[in-house]
Amino acid sequence: MSLDLPELLLLGPGPSPTSPAVRSAQALPLVGHLDPTMLELLDRVQERLRPLFGVDHRLTLPLAGTGSAGMEAMVSNLIEAGDRVVVGVHGVFGQRFAESARRAGADVATVEAEFGTPLDPDAMARTIAAGPTRTVVVVHAETSTGVLTDLAPIAAAARAAGAMFVVDCVTSLGGLELDLQTLGVDAAFSGTQKCLSCPPGLAPVTFSEAAIERAAARRQPAPFYFDLGLLTGYFGSERAYHYTAPVSMIYALAAALEEVHAEGLAARAERHRDVAAALRAGLGPLGLEPLVPVEHATPMLTAIRYPDGVDDRAFRSHLRMVHGIEVGGGLGPLAGRVFRVGLMGHGARRENVLTALAAFGDALQTAGMRPDIGGALAAARQEFT
Repeated sequence: MSLDLPELLLLGPGPSPTSPAVRSAQALPLVGHLDPTMLELLDRVQERLRPLFGVDHRLTLPLAGTGSAGMEAMVSNLIEAGDRVVVGVHGVFGQRFAESARRAGADVATVEAEFGTPLDPDAMARTIAAGPTRTVVVVHAETSTGVLTDLAPIAAAARAAGAMFVVDCVTSLGGLELDLQTLGVDAAFSGTQKCLSCPPGLAPVTFSEAAIERAAARRQPAPFYFDLGLLTGYFGSERAYHYTAPVSMIYALAAALEEVHAEGLAARAERHRDVAAALRAGLGPLGLEPLVPVEHATPMLTAIRYPDGVDDRAFRSHLRMVHGIEVGGGLGPLAGRVFRVGLMGHGARRENVLTALAAFGDALQTAGMRPDIGGALAAARQEFT
């Protein structure tokens, strides 16, 4: 069977482009998930993941499943019925965590902010202190809006209340330097398809010793698949069978993590900031503006407002059909009002910024606008000098 798949430049909110090395790794011959070479590779993957989270937690591993599986692992192990859980909600993925905690029977208190604006750390602190809070949850880089959360004041409020602090790092891991252990983050989860530039299918997670103790003390055991005790049996020294690990995905993640290590996380973070600045510089001449002010914005994901008179579906369809570029649409209340541009991992490159800006200009011209494409490209290039 042959698959006739298009060659697309993936500049949406994920998945991001993968490198030739990652694609080659995924095609390597299979070994068993308990084979000694596979177990050695798992050790190396865990070793490479720890500095990305900024932790030395022994239980740092690539869980089989997408980022949502990482979220469910947090809920399944750390939240029980009746727990008071405070969740910061300023986008779709905060909403999703709050809903997952409710389904587990938690008493969920949300601190909400308008989509595109940051959480108010004082409001978070007040809500955390307003009751016997067991767990605090925030999204670090909100993929639906492009807002970056300052974790430090929220971590301090969680510590003051004796609450466990859980962070969604799906979009930030591998694109920003994280120092979660110093901040006091107890557990965090991510996905492989964003700044790690690995195909979707794995959820890197990390649990502190305090989180492991919380999970072990549950009144009811965690769901079998996400049970930390069983996961530790496979990913730890015991090497006990739990589930069949996705071998080819582990290959791909190992290759992606080697690329991150070779580049250096500081240099990688700077590259993401540089391309984000160039993209932002080029928007004005096109008649576009970012949703989020730069001081609150993620470098790897930029939500861009449409000018009046530009149809979202037509604009994104033109990019895909004419230019072979995929960008994301808005979610929730932002649907139809913005499009989302991801410059993540292997895709966070100068040439992609220039290609995207020229394509945006062409799509705007097709919509009847009068963008200054030359000015946009010159402004972006200026950021790279």
